[in-house]
Order: sequence, then structure tokens, then C-alpha cells
Amino acid sequence: MIEVKNIQDLKKVIECIKNSGKNIIILSGTLGSGKTTLVKEFVKSMNIKENVTSPTFSIQNIYGEIFHYDLYNKTINDFLNLGMLEEFEKEGYHFIEWGEELESYLKQFGIEYLEIEIILKDNKRIFNCIN
Repeated sequence: MIEVKNIQDLKKVIECIKNSGKNIIILSGTLGSGKTTLVKEFVKSMNIKENVTSPTFSIQNIYGEIFHYDLYNKTINDFLNLGMLEEFEKEGYHFIEWGEELESYLKQFGIEYLEIEIILKDNKRIFNCIN
């Protein structure tokens, strides 16, 4: 459990991701909880100078070797029918916002992933790195 009060505190979450040994990260949290902000800070930590935005309407944005997906407007079947599961074979980190439904498929195919659960509490956010 990592308590985040400001952007600098996200460095602890980024270290959790990098130290997990996993490159598929499911981001779980309510609207405005900080999912895209985490990806933005992760991209910066990798010295990639691109403008990170939520891929809500495009389903996928790519920043170097960082793949950013958003399933908010798509069903899991849409994601699978678009062949997006095969994207996970590409070298790099794969961040999936609203990907909770995808977890059962990943488990079924034996694909390891890290879940980052974000909980809003008072004026801070609690990030849980769940292996």
C-alpha cells in the first residue's frame, strides 16, 4: 500500500511497477483517480518526451515501448476482436485502464500481470500493487 499525496509520491508506485518483473499492468480505479497520471509519470521516468493522453476513444496510445490502453468505452469482446491481446507480445510495458474484465482471460492464458488498485481517500490516493 502506497499513500500518494502529490506527483512526487508516484515515484514509489513506479518503482513497484519496475520491480514487479511484470510488463502488463491493469489500472483499477474510479474516474479521476489518477490512472492516466500514473502512466504519464511512468513515461517521464523512462525519459520518453511525448504528450501522454487517455486513449479513451482510440483504445490504444503508444509512447516508445509503452503501450497504453483504455477499455472504458469498449467491451472485452471488442478488445479481443480487435486483436489487442496479441499486442501484449510486444516488448515493453502495457498499461490497461478499466481492464478488470481482462484479468480472467489473462489468467486463462497463463499471462502474468500486475494490478494497481487506486483508492481515493480524503485528499490522497492509496495505490495497491497486487501481484
